[in-house]
Amino acid sequence: MEHWINHLIDLLALPQYSLSTVFVVSFISATLLPLGSEPVVFGLIKLNPDLLWQVIGVATVGNTLGGAVDWWMGYGAHKVADKYRHSAMHVRALDWLQKLGPKACLLAWLPLVGDPLCAVAGWLCMPFWPCLLYMAIGKFLRYLVFTSTLLGIFS
Repeated sequence: MEHWINHLIDLLALPQYSLSTVFVVSFISATLLPLGSEPVVFGLIKLNPDLLWQVIGVATVGNTLGGAVDWWMGYGAHKVADKYRHSAMHVRALDWLQKLGPKACLLAWLPLVGDPLCAVAGWLCMPFWPCLLYMAIGKFLRYLVFTSTLLGIFS
């Protein structure tokens, strides 16, 4: 088992694989699939501190594009969600999101609710480009704060 872990760490440390791995994991983790990109981001930065900004940038792009996929899934699922239109919680959540507008996508970085939030923004037909911009800002700040904190703790 230890050999396998060492091999995986060596593989992730190679520049030709590392950034593409960060992109794929960040993209997948931003969809509705339960996967976290933070360990991969932190591990790569810990192994290659000189790649800090490239890793954060690639993770932000991958995670934002995954959020865009969520937005489009929500946009396409508009008719399916109509059957829940009258529940009290649904109405409150929609009112809150409609008040905030695309700025609600700043919260796309939150665990459990961030990815569905992007889908709901699409379902509400909020403007795609402003939503994408706010998703990118929130996700960039998440990676920056998360990585900075972990580097401070584990330095």
